[in-house]
Amino acid sequence: MTNEEYYTLIQPYADASEVLLARLNVLKHNLYSESLGQPVHNIQHRIKEKESMEEKLAGKGKEPTVMNAKDYLQDIAGVRVICYFVEDIYNLADALKRQADLIVIRECDYISNPKANGYRSYHIIVGIPVYCLDGMEYFPVEVQFRTMSMDFWASMEHRILYKMERDDREKLAAELKEYAENLVRIESRFEQYSDGHSVWKETVTNDIP
Repeated sequence: MTNEEYYTLIQPYADASEVLLARLNVLKHNLYSESLGQPVHNIQHRIKEKESMEEKLAGKGKEPTVMNAKDYLQDIAGVRVICYFVEDIYNLADALKRQADLIVIRECDYISNPKANGYRSYHIIVGIPVYCLDGMEYFPVEVQFRTMSMDFWASMEHRILYKMERDDREKLAAELKEYAENLVRIESRFEQYSDGHSVWKETVTNDIP
């Protein structure tokens, strides 16, 4: 894949990402009544780098071509939504899925079913309609919903275990899993103060954008 091919490839994915970001920002301001506050702490987004695409395709046993990238990579565009509470994640994801012009491609709930290493997050890949001069095409965008504690743990685990060569990886992995469990307990205590969010369905109309 040449640099020119890469930049041509990512343009509609960047457009799809911008469409999704606009939807999420509308939901962020309108999901709850003003008295309940906003569900989102911050939103991050990125387009996968050329080298990262090529490495992932190689791991799948595929040639690093534009066609293979379109066919086998569904995370070229990625959005990470950092929420305050787990309840916010499910409410926000449900509101997003109710938007009739979006297609839900895949969901993975690592909150109800954490990974073996302790990783928790809610992943959903949605197809976003992108309109061009000659028609419309859906492009996938991967959305990761996390609470602040989930994001903190995942960031530190990635930095400590995957960015450094260590001889004590197994011992450290077990320790990090214990930290993940401690954060779940801490998070559940904070969630006691979010009970008001349980009435959000009564305060939000059915025509959420």
